[in-house]
Amino acid sequence: MTIDRKHTFGPEEIEARLKADLPHWRYEDGWIRRNYRTNSWKGTLMVINAVGHLAEAAWHHPDLTASYAWVEVRLMSHDAKGITVRDFALAQKIEEMVTWQPGLQADGPLEGTPQHDLRFSYLKYD
Repeated sequence: MTIDRKHTFGPEEIEARLKADLPHWRYEDGWIRRNYRTNSWKGTLMVINAVGHLAEAAWHHPDLTASYAWVEVRLMSHDAKGITVRDFALAQKIEEMVTWQPGLQADGPLEGTPQHDLRFSYLKYD
């Protein structure tokens, strides 16, 4: 079965997919959007770089808005002029990478950044 990468979804389909698969994302003004809260400019830059890496690797380019302690990611397939499977796929990858918390794995070798010490903590997890 071939995936139609330029098929655009209607508002009801978009809302249903977000609710089921990406609950922290929202549909607004023709974009799917997500705000990531950070603890500092350092965290903001780390989120931007992570999103940038994934977007470039996927050859799909989000719009970003950033400030000291937050980043907004907006996805819409410009060539299709709407929300496509590419937007949902990239949003899922962004969500997985940005919100990954290795410290939650009690028996894992990676401890994760200390959330209680703002010198090291960078993302405010939902």
